[in-house]
Amino acid sequence: MRITQSMMSNSMLRNLSNSYSDLNKYSEQLSSGKKITKPSDDPVVATKGMGYRTEVRDVAQYKRNLSEAQSWIDNSDSALSNATSALQRLRELAVQASNGTYEEGQRGNIAEEVDQLKEQLATVANTQVNEKYIFNGSTTNTAPVTINDDGSTTVDFNSNAVNLTLSKGVDVKINVDGGAVFGNKLFDDLNNFSAALRSDGSDEDLDQYIGLIDENINNLVNERADIGARMNRMDLVESRLGDQELSATELMSNNEDAEMEEVIMNLTSQEAVHRAAMSAGARIIQPTLMDFLR
Repeated sequence: MRITQSMMSNSMLRNLSNSYSDLNKYSEQLSSGKKITKPSDDPVVATKGMGYRTEVRDVAQYKRNLSEAQSWIDNSDSALSNATSALQRLRELAVQASNGTYEEGQRGNIAEEVDQLKEQLATVANTQVNEKYIFNGSTTNTAPVTINDDGSTTVDFNSNAVNLTLSKGVDVKINVDGGAVFGNKLFDDLNNFSAALRSDGSDEDLDQYIGLIDENINNLVNERADIGARMNRMDLVESRLGDQELSATELMSNNEDAEMEEVIMNLTSQEAVHRAAMSAGARIIQPTLMDFLR
């Protein structure tokens, strides 16, 4: 086969072009720290990377959901703790009022404190987190309890569950059924207790409110036990999400990140190859007609 000057020049130019391409690839790897800069560089790495990035984003969203869920649960538990303290004080007042040693005026003073504690419980029932009423189910923009001007109470609780997805396939209820702990029964009992105190009811009439208040306290205790169980579950989810995030991030790094030592070695080697190719190319392109006639 006859080798011409043109063939040698074209071959040299192709080799130089490939050398420039390799130099550019290693330079980009060195500057970006990544194996590839576009999907066409390595479709397998790109496809795997998309999957790992999706998993990392999903875990980040689950962690945001978990943070919101923990905020709701923590605030709910704190509110129910305050409500329990108020009810325990109401029980003390019921015991005092039913022992027969208080006169009508003194019972009136107890009634005033009962009314104040009722308003405190209404405030607790209307607890907000990020401007959302956490005890009113899915109707988070409306207060569930209103104390009217005449002292009566309007109660309207939404019992729908509020759920958040904390990991794949795991939905957790984050709210408390306000109607179960702050419903009509609680405020009706307190309104009747206050009225009985003001009407100078008998000791037997007042004694019944001890048991009624105990029922409301038990409702709160049961709800707080359920909250505690959900807190424990969220702690387990948080630990698992941390492990998932670490694993997905590590896999993504192993898939995409370039080995800097190897990249530097390849770049140095390619620079030497490129200089040799340039030197050889100069000798191929340099000859003129006069060079061949010498």
